[in-house]
Amino acid sequence: MAPVPLSAISGRRSLTFPWPPLLLLLLPATIFPALTFASPCRTSCGNIPIKYPFGVDDGCGAPQFRRMFNCSTDLFFLTPSGSYKVQSIDYDKQSMVIYDPAMSTCSILQPHRDFAMADLQSVIIPPAPDTVFALLNCSIDSPILNHYKYLCFNFSGHSCDELYGACNAFRVFHLLTNSSPPCCFTGYDTMKFMSMNILDCSHYTTVLNTENLKGVGPLDWIYGMKLSFSVADLGCDRCSKSGGTCGFDTETEGLLCLCSVSSNYTRDCVGGNFTGGGYNRAPAALIGAFIFILLSIAQLTLNS
Repeated sequence: MAPVPLSAISGRRSLTFPWPPLLLLLLPATIFPALTFASPCRTSCGNIPIKYPFGVDDGCGAPQFRRMFNCSTDLFFLTPSGSYKVQSIDYDKQSMVIYDPAMSTCSILQPHRDFAMADLQSVIIPPAPDTVFALLNCSIDSPILNHYKYLCFNFSGHSCDELYGACNAFRVFHLLTNSSPPCCFTGYDTMKFMSMNILDCSHYTTVLNTENLKGVGPLDWIYGMKLSFSVADLGCDRCSKSGGTCGFDTETEGLLCLCSVSSNYTRDCVGGNFTGGGYNRAPAALIGAFIFILLSIAQLTLNS
């Protein structure tokens, strides 16, 4: 049915307005949502901030760290041997502290299990030099006490007797044998190439910030594992300063500057090369809003 000219009602000559009022009411719902962009990447998990080079959403962060993190209520670092809770990340010092809930400490004795990292993880985010692995209750036939004894080193002047004597959890080893069984302070490379079964040690624990533990007893050590990572300069600062988030193409793993859920650029959100994956809807939305305002004014004028 053709719209009725307003002149037929008011007696004045007027243009026929072809837009039904209902359509005008629906225009804001189709225009203004385009002005609101959801963040393409989560910026935190629990109380841990998530920044480049890390990401918990696929396509966020650097591609070499892809699928290494999981965010439930807390942030977890994933390796072939399990999930390890992330306790803190220092982006300035490029270090991350993780904790193995199944690891023995001075206060609790846990069944042993191996700690293993993927080959790529061992290269780009290995345990820091000031993280020491303490292998406990080792057999006298253990390879690290014989052919590979050079893998054990002095740890800030601390000894096996001190560890077994100070910690309630480890004192049981002393009670069972009426002596202190062998132990070994070593680095991650030992764990990387030999499993706990090959090492012939029943338990292990890890201590971090060992450079500051001279004269400090085991009860006051910080148990956990510090990992160190590096960040390649791929133009992420330029992307961040333009309001974008550094990420990558999930198919090619090429660097992207994520500017919204619908627009990605290779360099920045201002003048970088457009890569597809959607289009920037903001200009179209502004034009649509302007048209909506003009149509609303026209409708009011015709009805007056």
